[in-house]
Amino acid sequence: MIRVLVVDDSAFMRTALATMLAADPDIEVVGTASNGAEALEMVQRLDPDVVTMDVEMPVMDGITAVRRIMAEAPRPILMVSSLTREGAEETLAAMDAGAVDFIPKALSRVSLEIVHIEAELRAKVKAVARRRASKVSAAPRPAPAPGLRTKGVELIAIGVSTGGPPAVQRILAALPAHFPAPILIAQHMPRAFTGPFAQRLDATSALTVREAEDGMALAPGLVLVAPGGLHLRVRRQGLRLHAEVGQEPQDALYKPSATELIASVARTCADRAAALVMTGMGSDGLEGARQLKTAGGVVLAQSEATCTVYGMPKAVVDAGIADAVVDLEAIAETLMQLGGCPGRESQRGRNHG
Repeated sequence: MIRVLVVDDSAFMRTALATMLAADPDIEVVGTASNGAEALEMVQRLDPDVVTMDVEMPVMDGITAVRRIMAEAPRPILMVSSLTREGAEETLAAMDAGAVDFIPKALSRVSLEIVHIEAELRAKVKAVARRRASKVSAAPRPAPAPGLRTKGVELIAIGVSTGGPPAVQRILAALPAHFPAPILIAQHMPRAFTGPFAQRLDATSALTVREAEDGMALAPGLVLVAPGGLHLRVRRQGLRLHAEVGQEPQDALYKPSATELIASVARTCADRAAALVMTGMGSDGLEGARQLKTAGGVVLAQSEATCTVYGMPKAVVDAGIADAVVDLEAIAETLMQLGGCPGRESQRGRNHG
């Protein structure tokens, strides 16, 4: 049984979230709190497996509460966030403070359409709770993956979902401004979140990070984040690579889709490309990675020990198509190795226009 604490200053939201969670036979709601101070006390007293956390609350806000819980009694925390730019920025700040992921809630002028998040809420609670229960203890190895080729790749694609924002931020912050290849990212995230996410990555990295727009020319040191609700692909025009952003296929389970991105990289760059499949539920990215592997490209998977949810990388590993399984701490060095980068130069923070 997964024990959950629900934290929200709205009595309606507390009831709605608790009701949806309690309807699952594997989940028990052990308590509800109306602010961060109450949440901190109840975490200590009830020891829940997972906490769902609102952002804006009286007495103690959600970001402060996350920081306190992770310092004093760490456990998985899911933010429940409004689908606005302000909500996105606050949620990303909460993830910087230690929250593992978020659940978007849709707000309208007349109602709170919270029921639409029910399936995602339950799935994420179960996924992050399993992570806490497993307590994977393998020591991470901060070294690049052995045995990979060192010739420069032309392009790197990253597919990532639950737990991805802080992990991606950590990787990009460790790459130098002179990184020799463009990087494209398909992060499962709503439309309102991908722009602020790109801006946060841009502010914390020496690389130039932008939300992708159709037709953008790719260049070394440029990172493009797929817009939420759209697919990001690559096309070649003469000797140049360009971003392609669009709706098709509209029936894809995820938009953006890691498989759509990686498959387009396989078609365009073949053995001159690499893909990294990172933390997340499900198996998005698997079929794209399979195509890239067939085309002669390099496929990397994040290690179980360093994933928030070992789903997407596990699918790649279980299929036998991962060239290397890499700890989060070693991913930046491994990407530099694949790009033929001459060596790390610590250039964190903004040093680009």
